Amino acid sequence: MSLADFSPSSRLRGRAISAGVWNLGALVTSQVFRLGGNLIMARLLMPEMFGIMLIAITVSLVLHLLSDVGLRQNIIQSPRGDDPVFLNTIWTVQILRGFILFASTLALAALAWFAQSLNLWAVNSTYAAPELPLVLAVTGFSAIIVGFQSTKVDLAVRAFQQKKVVLTEFASQVVGLLVMLVVGYLTRSIWSLVIAGLVQSLVNTLLGHIWFEGPSNRLRWERAALDELVGFGRWILLSSAVGVLAMYGDRVWFGGSMTASELGVYSIAVLILGAVQLGLQRIVGAVALPAFSEASRTHDTARLHALYFRLKMMFDLACLFFCGLFLTGSPLLIRVLYDERYAQAGDMLAILSLSFFTMRYLVANQIWIALGHTKYQAMDNIIRVVSLWVLVPLLLAIGGVKYAIWGVALHTFPTLILVFYVNYRLGLFSLKRELVVLPMLAVGALCGELLTGLAKWL
Repeated sequence: MSLADFSPSSRLRGRAISAGVWNLGALVTSQVFRLGGNLIMARLLMPEMFGIMLIAITVSLVLHLLSDVGLRQNIIQSPRGDDPVFLNTIWTVQILRGFILFASTLALAALAWFAQSLNLWAVNSTYAAPELPLVLAVTGFSAIIVGFQSTKVDLAVRAFQQKKVVLTEFASQVVGLLVMLVVGYLTRSIWSLVIAGLVQSLVNTLLGHIWFEGPSNRLRWERAALDELVGFGRWILLSSAVGVLAMYGDRVWFGGSMTASELGVYSIAVLILGAVQLGLQRIVGAVALPAFSEASRTHDTARLHALYFRLKMMFDLACLFFCGLFLTGSPLLIRVLYDERYAQAGDMLAILSLSFFTMRYLVANQIWIALGHTKYQAMDNIIRVVSLWVLVPLLLAIGGVKYAIWGVALHTFPTLILVFYVNYRLGLFSLKRELVVLPMLAVGALCGELLTGLAKWL
């Protein structure tokens, strides 16, 4: 074995590959379980229950992202990321944030109830569903549970120790799934979805404290750690605050323009699309950011650029393939997996799949963070939110929900201007590399057409 095999780049590449393999395997298994659970629940519950739950989950995610100051990213990126004082300070902030988020959810639940009592919403809209306020309140308790998550989990990600991380998430998902199926079978109610989410969060948090190695967390408040957190997180906070309106603005608009049943059908399309995109995002987040951050700390620009282009090529090919595959194969997928109540989800999914085209630039966002250029991520999200909140209401007024879904699918395309500009300034833009991967889109579309034709023939 040569000495080169023990070089920093070789060791980094080996750990990154190992992390990616673990995340890929776990995510495939996780999404299979998640989809399987959804298929069963779709037969136990009415579509409107999924619509109400989509709004409740959206509210929780919106509040979470509106308060995101990059706590986990800071642990991974910071030179003090393994300092117990630094970690405990972040843990303390994390707990306070959880209680604030829960209180905010209760306030929104009270406002929802008050609005319903005054008949402020259309009778057939999702916002008018009588179950919504209580579901919001109970779902919001997960913020407190997640707030107590151990920083030992973030240390494992920082060190590319993905095995325990993915196994913990998988175990919590399995427990949550079992609870959902049992309660769903016994009650046939939306509370099976709510309770399962709380149980999953609780199991994940407990395992983070019990199973992972490292210093136990204690309440701590250090000014220097807070200053670093503010300095690092101010742009992430702005990015998340703006980005949440871009990521979940469609649900905000559709909650007032779709019935709970229609929104439930839409949630199926969002679920399937999100399952694939989440898997890709998690792999990139687990591999790209730690790898870029470590390379950045060594100030080896050549190695950082080479690593970026290598990861981006793989991510480009995956995203473009899925874009083409879902574009032509979505109606078949929905027909195979669900009954006729959810048939419209196929057309919705086909349109929404266009978002894969721009999703592949997530790798660029990761290297911006690693280099400390978090302001560019904020600018990216500003473009997204402006585009979405102009396109969706405009298209709703012109052609209703069917037109508005196109706005959801295409609103990320204007961000390409920023991505190309920033990457060009950083020496990370290559027109040849951008063009050479595009045929994979046609490959995916052809696979979708062949599968559809084969299904018709059979």
